[in-house]
Amino acid sequence: MATCSRAATMNSLCGAAAMQQLEHLWTLIFRILPDELPVPGLPSNLLKRLFCKAGNLYGLGTATRAVPPELPQDVLMDIFATLETLDLVRVGSVCTSWRSAYTCLRDLGLCKHSQTPCLFYTSESAGDNAAFLYSLVDDRAYKLTLPDPPIRTRFIVGSSNGWLVTADERSELHLLNPITGEQVGLPSVITIEHVKPIYDEAGVIHSYELSHHDATGVLEESTLHSPSDLRDDLYFKAFVFPDPPTRSYIVVVIHKPYFHLSFARAGHDKWTCLPHNTEYRDCIYKNGLLFALTALGEIDAFDLAASTITMKQVVGEFRAGVYESMYIIQAPWGDLLQVWRAVNVTNSRDRNGHLTDISEGEDEDGGDTWQCEYGTLDVTLYEVDVDGNALVEISGLPQHMLFLGHSNSLCLSAEGHPKLKSNHVYFTDDHAELPNIFKERTRDIGVWDLENGCKKNIVSQAWSNWPCPTWIAPNLTNMSLAFSK
Repeated sequence: MATCSRAATMNSLCGAAAMQQLEHLWTLIFRILPDELPVPGLPSNLLKRLFCKAGNLYGLGTATRAVPPELPQDVLMDIFATLETLDLVRVGSVCTSWRSAYTCLRDLGLCKHSQTPCLFYTSESAGDNAAFLYSLVDDRAYKLTLPDPPIRTRFIVGSSNGWLVTADERSELHLLNPITGEQVGLPSVITIEHVKPIYDEAGVIHSYELSHHDATGVLEESTLHSPSDLRDDLYFKAFVFPDPPTRSYIVVVIHKPYFHLSFARAGHDKWTCLPHNTEYRDCIYKNGLLFALTALGEIDAFDLAASTITMKQVVGEFRAGVYESMYIIQAPWGDLLQVWRAVNVTNSRDRNGHLTDISEGEDEDGGDTWQCEYGTLDVTLYEVDVDGNALVEISGLPQHMLFLGHSNSLCLSAEGHPKLKSNHVYFTDDHAELPNIFKERTRDIGVWDLENGCKKNIVSQAWSNWPCPTWIAPNLTNMSLAFSK
């Protein structure tokens, strides 16, 4: 069944855009081959046979079928290594030699390093195990078939390095690669310090007790949650980071009630809590150090490679708490960036259209009575002056663009991503409370123009809004190899 599912996915990626991709390959070959082949000049006979072969396979030409392409595999791999992942999957289905080059490239982890993020989302009409990747490069969506548990029953906690972090109906976490279908279970939720399982007489977990404490002690009474509801009140954001010294990876989770940090290494059977601070909003990982940004603008650094984990404050508090999303980003030129994203929440209305307080959540029958609309109001950028313990506001990123949301925060170069808009912010909603409460509301997804402060839509939101759509940079490498290069 898994093989059939992968084949179906491959076929879905090899549709009407094949001709456009082959033309793109033609351009790449003309540019690369003169530098790769030991003979001068352009071997046009090889190029024609290569193009005709692919054209005949897709019904794109009437030329007689040619012999298999004579390009060496290493040359094909050099060409294919410049492609986006979705393009690479397509060309890997053209013929045997292209498939071989694609497979070798994938297994060696030599695909294009900086992939253009795609918007991952689901659609109720497509089925519970189906999902889509909307490509900003192709301006089209690709359908994927994913393994159980059904993706539409899950909560998407985060995405990074091509992996989704999802929570199932028992609030257990899984890593999922939507391109390959590979899935990896993470340590049980009961190993998170703030979660205590409650068993019934048969020894089965029927609820969880969520402790409301931090490093200073208990702040509020514990609350009880069913296995399916715990994820709504526990998880905020999660990340998958490569860990070069161990040639493996770590997973970091920001979780409520007070936005603590917990992490687990590959192969570990429990989560380790980092209790030194609270109100974390975003993380990056570099050279064994986890840099975590709080809602007050503080940046804490944790040495996760030490036998005893220590924390050092890199940047102090900069702001009073207001309703904003916060991000920390390693810029391509080496500096740290902070991004503050203001969110506007409008008045809510009940089923009869009457204004209500947003805290009024249920009617007499326990049903959802209110609606709420929210959206990005402003985006402010800062460069972090670590030595001076200061933030320096910057007006824009003329040669770069940002990706923000439940994904790892990214700053990409315009040169490496010519189809994207420079000096723009691509965002999905990840506001701390609202996405979970309003599961059927319109999502805050769009592009923010940093020059004139305008918001633009990316795609129509006619598709279902649960689980919450997120950015993901496609990755073809298996987990066992993904972080060992």
